Amino acid sequence: MSESEHPDRLRPGREVTLDDVRQLMGASTPHFALQLRERIRALIKGLPEDHPARIEGEREIARLDRLAFDGEVRGHPAEPGLEPLPSVNDELVH
Repeated sequence: MSESEHPDRLRPGREVTLDDVRQLMGASTPHFALQLRERIRALIKGLPEDHPARIEGEREIARLDRLAFDGEVRGHPAEPGLEPLPSVNDELVH
């Protein structure tokens, strides 16, 4: 995943849509959250504040910030029948 964008999506004169923002949102994981955030930021930067795609994009940027920094939860109890990984098991830490 990179921060580069599909050329048609940023073509001058083309209106950005909610679907454009949602297509980028669909791939969001903690690993790619910051790259997606920058792609959405570039996509909506010229839109008026009340444009639906900008509103959705800003909401998604905030969610991606949270996902990037807090989105991966470690140390939760192991699933039934599985032992916790040593890296998240306090009993194994010396």
